[in-house]
Amino acid sequence: MAAQASTRYWSGLLLLTLCFLSCASGGVGVATATATDVRRRKLETKRHLNKLNKPAVKSIKSPDGDIIDCVNVSHQPSFDHPLFRNHTIQARPSFYPEAQYDESKLASKLSSSSHKKQSSKQISQLWQKNGRCPENTIPIRRTKEGDILRASSLKSYGKKKHRTIPFPLSSDPDLINENGHEHAISYVEGDEYYGAKATMNVWNPQIQQSNEFSLSQLWILGGSFGDDLNSIEAGWQVSPDLYGDGNTRLFTYWTSDAYQATGCYNLLCSGFIQINNEIAMGASISPISNYGGSQYDISILVWKDPKEGNWWMQFGENHVLGYWPSFLFSYLADSASMIEWGGEIVNTVADGDHTSTQMGSGHFPGEGFGKASYFRNIQIVDSSNNLRSPKGIGTYTEESSCYDVQNDQNGDWGNYFYYGGPGKNPNCP
Repeated sequence: MAAQASTRYWSGLLLLTLCFLSCASGGVGVATATATDVRRRKLETKRHLNKLNKPAVKSIKSPDGDIIDCVNVSHQPSFDHPLFRNHTIQARPSFYPEAQYDESKLASKLSSSSHKKQSSKQISQLWQKNGRCPENTIPIRRTKEGDILRASSLKSYGKKKHRTIPFPLSSDPDLINENGHEHAISYVEGDEYYGAKATMNVWNPQIQQSNEFSLSQLWILGGSFGDDLNSIEAGWQVSPDLYGDGNTRLFTYWTSDAYQATGCYNLLCSGFIQINNEIAMGASISPISNYGGSQYDISILVWKDPKEGNWWMQFGENHVLGYWPSFLFSYLADSASMIEWGGEIVNTVADGDHTSTQMGSGHFPGEGFGKASYFRNIQIVDSSNNLRSPKGIGTYTEESSCYDVQNDQNGDWGNYFYYGGPGKNPNCP
């Protein structure tokens, strides 16, 4: 996987070598132009690295090879943008959503054939084994040269492609699949939503091609599914192109124009303002669930502060990470019109076949607890700032023979669903 993920890093050097060979047979102009392009991109990459990698108060080497820089909270990338120059950091939310259940009960499961009782499993990030960031700093994963060079262009680094949102009611399949993105989701629509919460177990799906990914997340959506879509997203992902490895990592994303010019993953552009010094966006999550064994899950809550209007994110029950200022958005400046939970993969159709990139655990929902991936206790935040169970939950998948989703409900897990699949199989050629 590491070799596959680094292919693009060396492509520039390979191209340059081929051009020098061309020089020997008279292709001097081509070689000179290509060498200039290589030098220009390396210079642009260096400038972008200097912009992203802020001076650190302290740096921590993670066991997985990442460097985590502890950066002064007021020096984070968002404040490079003119819109943020006079922004006063909101130190904490004005209000938290009111829960309609006892949080302490969520760690245990009913003793039944479908949900085996087990103790709460603590999830952390690998870098935390080697240190902590001081107060008034935030942990930022250091961007490496190879991270940027793997992208198809500097402009595309850290960004999703246009139109990657699952649109369950679309009658235009070309709109859904034009970038090869496939989904298995549950969703609600038809109301005004002010946030969402879910607990999802964490896996390490296998990725066939380095330019594919697999993720599990929640979407907070506003606007139409055209060029004006607003989206806030958070969950876990495996993305060799973005990170250079096959690790499972915490991530966020936002856009206010359907992934065209605005937004990015994590802290790779101005947007999200982090206040937490314990959790790093884009850092590896550990441990992960085992097929037929221990299950490890994470809880994510995103909600709109009724007073300030900013969209806050909480990881687990104790880590309020930060917020997306309301002025980033048009529709989400008011409320969301759709909430989605579930999985997404990229299918590049290599060699004309469907990808074998896994979604979730890589197993179908029918296998159940301990084997299939799940979202449990899915909830929405209503206009009164209350967390409650969603009504009228729908499901959607483009190819159920490749990746599927099954909803259910019980007293302990509330509204939940299993989802995922192996991709290519005899029924998904």
